[in-house]
Amino acid sequence: MTAKEFYAHSIDGKTVDDWHRLEEHLKNAAELAASFAAEFGCEKWGRLAGLWHDLGKYSENFQKMLFASADAHVETQPGRVDHSTAGAIHAIEKFKIPGRIFSYLIAGHHAGLPDWQTDTAGRKSLVHRLQNVALLKDLPFSNIPHHIIEQSLPKQKFITTGGHALWIRMLYSCLVDADFLETEAFLEPEKTKTRKGYPSLNELLPLFESYMTDKQTKADDTSVNKQRAEILRQCIAKSAHKPAIFTLTVPTGGGKTLSSMAFALNHAVKPGHNKRRIIYVIPYTSIIEQTAEQFRDIIKDAVVEHHSNVDVSDESKETARSRLACENWDASIIVTTSVQFFDSLFANRSSRCRKLHNIVNSVVILDEVQLLPPEYLNPILHTMKELHQNYNVTFVLSTATQPAFGIHKSFDFHFEGLGDTVEIMENPLSLHESFKRVEVHVPNDLLTHCAWEDLASELTQHPSVLCIVNRRDDCRTLYELMPEKGEKTFHLSALMCGEHRSKVINQIKQRLKDKIPTRVISTQLVEAGVDLDFPVVYRALAGLDSIAQAAGRCNREGLLERGSVMVFVPPSKIPIGYLRQAGEIGRRLLAEKTGDLLSPKRFEHFFKELYWLQGNNLDQHEILKDLATDKDLRFSFFSAAKKFKLIDDSKYAPVIVCYEEGERLIEMLKKIGPERWLMRRLQRYVVNLPKYVHAKLYNKGAIIEAHPGIFIQVYGAMYHPELGFCPDKSMIYEPDDLIF
Repeated sequence: MTAKEFYAHSIDGKTVDDWHRLEEHLKNAAELAASFAAEFGCEKWGRLAGLWHDLGKYSENFQKMLFASADAHVETQPGRVDHSTAGAIHAIEKFKIPGRIFSYLIAGHHAGLPDWQTDTAGRKSLVHRLQNVALLKDLPFSNIPHHIIEQSLPKQKFITTGGHALWIRMLYSCLVDADFLETEAFLEPEKTKTRKGYPSLNELLPLFESYMTDKQTKADDTSVNKQRAEILRQCIAKSAHKPAIFTLTVPTGGGKTLSSMAFALNHAVKPGHNKRRIIYVIPYTSIIEQTAEQFRDIIKDAVVEHHSNVDVSDESKETARSRLACENWDASIIVTTSVQFFDSLFANRSSRCRKLHNIVNSVVILDEVQLLPPEYLNPILHTMKELHQNYNVTFVLSTATQPAFGIHKSFDFHFEGLGDTVEIMENPLSLHESFKRVEVHVPNDLLTHCAWEDLASELTQHPSVLCIVNRRDDCRTLYELMPEKGEKTFHLSALMCGEHRSKVINQIKQRLKDKIPTRVISTQLVEAGVDLDFPVVYRALAGLDSIAQAAGRCNREGLLERGSVMVFVPPSKIPIGYLRQAGEIGRRLLAEKTGDLLSPKRFEHFFKELYWLQGNNLDQHEILKDLATDKDLRFSFFSAAKKFKLIDDSKYAPVIVCYEEGERLIEMLKKIGPERWLMRRLQRYVVNLPKYVHAKLYNKGAIIEAHPGIFIQVYGAMYHPELGFCPDKSMIYEPDDLIF
């Protein structure tokens, strides 16, 4: 190594002449970050972050490490030299308080965006790291090119309506994705080539239009199909509207999945809208697969399905290219989950934040938006407004039961909401009336519960019926009272793994299509996006939104003059928290028994009351306080990320179960360990258990830890072919379990 030659990455088995030169890496990463940040008018900020992110690699200690270790280019190796802090300190010495913007980006480009200073972060806080000034002083400034080290503060002004926190996170996304991609291009050029080739939205629109024309031509001439065609027409017509936050209020069964995509594609390609991609966000993994498959039938391999349950054995769902696109969402159409989308928006880790800059200039469809949890509602809506106002994101809030997101101010309650949303449908109330296909029957006494035995007897009077309950244990209790279990009666709950649920749902759909008598006892997992059509649906008392979603599984195709939705009061209590609060409001509104119980106006009252009841709990974890505007740029990114979890994984723990192929995959796991492809495949065979149940089963050996943090089922009888995982059967042995 000559005195003035510095390297960013070494390559095992290659001479130093083939290593990654540091100046080249900084310049290439800077240009890539600049191109990403240019999408929201901040290319100079992105370029400077790229130039300075690896200044610490000019240190003698880092260069010695490269020569000492063949694995030195692997950032996760133990004993690493801190190469991030020097650039962070340099930014503050150069620009004072504005330099803190770059300090967050540079210090966190591997470790994650830090807190400025909190008890939670401790020694990992940015303030603490900036005290290590020796890391900057040790740099050989005379050997660092002048055009890299001597830069001025960008003059581009970025006006944010909600503070700098999201802007810093967006710049961070540009930097970490640029750093990763530039490094990959040097070390793994074949992988970089694989990333290319997704068609543009302009190319996809004709394919979609052709499919929809063919679908409508072949559709039966029914009133429901005529109404669906009208919904589609209105969506296409409204797509010319300037970018906004739109609501799409369409009754269940109105074809809003395809109609919302028609709106998005047409809106994206309109001159002046400048949309690069469509992101379809779905609340549950249990329904994401059928939506992605529906889109894939139309636009083939342009769809990237990003969630934990993708079956990597199916190349139509995941290829090498789509796996790479999941890292940063650099594709035309992304189908993902609410957890993936919103957790990423509040994340601090580089792996989760890489994709954020690709949300810029996109159309985001939020399906079943009423399911956004109230405890995170204020930070979610606040961020959505920022994304729309500052990053050219068009939102479509799609649901049959539109929540009350309008601004509300009163003496004791202030809800900022979303303000000026634009409804896509011309007359949602009229549309609701034209789609009315059910009668809702409410018991005279909503305080007295029925017995499970009486309910089971009543259900058996119907050849085909769906009954939805609030709890997994209720589902099992009622199912076990039913006749012809596994033949005419079927069970659905989250105690069944994803593969099991999909198989049973497909079986139910086929039976209904063939007009074979079918009874189903289910938890609420069927209420969002699962296209079932029963003549009669029973629903345990719950929130008005849940009652409406259950009604969407009744007479869905309008083949009857009216289907029947029967509300009943179960013997068990509604789960504590949000569901119980919603249920009590639902009880009061249903007791009125006047007018249309499921009218859009009634939903507005329901959600207003629900949100007012939450009060300050709409930001229960005070995330907005962590990210609030601050003249000294003191933010708590690490703390906010730790608090924001749409699914509270602290209460549940996973176990891999022995269902069909899952048993064989578990044996492979024992032999070869947690290979990435295998773990992705095993996601289809995971059941989440309450942690206290998980701990009990582990303590008595019913489940074991096959690898650190990976638990598997031991006793075969614990996974029932109809009920799914049954912890109470943990000590019941099958004959094969006794053969040693």
